[in-house]
Amino acid sequence: MAPQFESNYDPEELLRNYRPGSPEEKALLRKIDSRLLPAVFLMYVLSYLDRANIGNAKTGGMEKEYNLSSTNYSVILIIFFVGYVIGEVPSNMILTRVRPSIYLPALMLLWGAVSIAFAGTHNWQQVAVIRFIIGLIESGFAPGVAFLLSSWYRKSELGSRYSIYYSATAVSGAFGGLIAGSVIGALDGAGGLSGWRWLFVVEGLATVVGCVAAFFILPDYPGNTSWLTEDERKLATARLLADSIGQAGGPGATHGHLASLAEALGDWRTWLFTLLFMLTTGSQTIQYFIPTLMTQMGYSGNTAQYMTVPPYTVAAIAIVTLGLYSDKIGERALIIAGCTAVATVSFAVDVASYDNHVRYAFLCFAVAGVWTSCMLTLVYLSNTIVWPSEKRAVSQAFVNAMGNSASIYGSFLWPDSTKPRYVQGFSTTIAFLATASVTSLVLRYFVNKYPYAIPEADIAVQEVKKGDKAFMAAS
Repeated sequence: MAPQFESNYDPEELLRNYRPGSPEEKALLRKIDSRLLPAVFLMYVLSYLDRANIGNAKTGGMEKEYNLSSTNYSVILIIFFVGYVIGEVPSNMILTRVRPSIYLPALMLLWGAVSIAFAGTHNWQQVAVIRFIIGLIESGFAPGVAFLLSSWYRKSELGSRYSIYYSATAVSGAFGGLIAGSVIGALDGAGGLSGWRWLFVVEGLATVVGCVAAFFILPDYPGNTSWLTEDERKLATARLLADSIGQAGGPGATHGHLASLAEALGDWRTWLFTLLFMLTTGSQTIQYFIPTLMTQMGYSGNTAQYMTVPPYTVAAIAIVTLGLYSDKIGERALIIAGCTAVATVSFAVDVASYDNHVRYAFLCFAVAGVWTSCMLTLVYLSNTIVWPSEKRAVSQAFVNAMGNSASIYGSFLWPDSTKPRYVQGFSTTIAFLATASVTSLVLRYFVNKYPYAIPEADIAVQEVKKGDKAFMAAS
């Protein structure tokens, strides 16, 4: 049993005893990193594999077997996000009141088991129904992890940790191509199943196994994680108090479900972050068409699957490198503006060039820019809206939900009728990214001009940082 949060922790006493950068804090941080980061990284790799493998399945035989039209495929894509958008906010409200080490692996078990059901489908409509169910189940995962990470790390630590976690999207994209090429090629016809059906079975089973490991590794919250000592729990709590970060079950926890929802939706910051994230994630819908773009560049069969690996590899490097750099310099918005600008130019080259080698190289840069800007937007949000914890959780879920709703219409940006150049998809994505670059600068201006205020009634001590130069959320 995880210990209950010690409600008799005195915030003033915790902060008086807190010494930033002490050997004890460094040891605690290493301990947290060694458990939390591997767990969420593994979970996100498996989550993204189960979400994005539909593109590999399409080019691996599902399109031909079900005679999929571009409209059919778009419906299969968007129905996932309908379920995803519906479930995010309620799920994060639940997460603030339960143990993450049980709740998040339970979600993982469910979506992994349901993914295996793709192997038994008989038409594209059944595929769409399963995608909706998976979207509904998986909706609690990404915003849940965002909330969990922001419940453990100080503002100046979050970018690097979140980048390691978010690089799983790129890693899964890269491994997705390798796994798809291997599974579809090796198991096609085995047991009377097509290779693309085996892809869902193999990756679904991997998720089910992964959830067991996550259950034993994943922490709960600083005040009730069983593998921390009492002194470590107090230190973990004090670290967050020093950055004015509300904690689930502890200081700055919640004002109630409805009050937290009203506060989140009534904050202009939530809406500006929503706009920025919708623009970047709307651009991210290209991930479902990268295997198709490979075939338009002249690659075929397993080679087309394998050629999806380098763009995601470049993205993973960019995500981690810029996540670390953003923590070092205390800046989020300017890096987002730079990444979206690079992606804008890269996609412009893609649509203008007729040289497939040039198009492929700039596709790598574009994917890196889009994925990194998505990651940093979520970090910037977590650094800005910090108190109370349930308002932060609701804001994170709402922004993530609305951002992913962009995938609903974004899935229609790449119809077969526009191939081989896909001018419609590229042009719209360029417009999204150019607008995102400007939006990030506007957001930075207003966040700096109007700093996030924490009511004095909610935090007893604001001047106790003892010379610790706090990381500025409005960077």
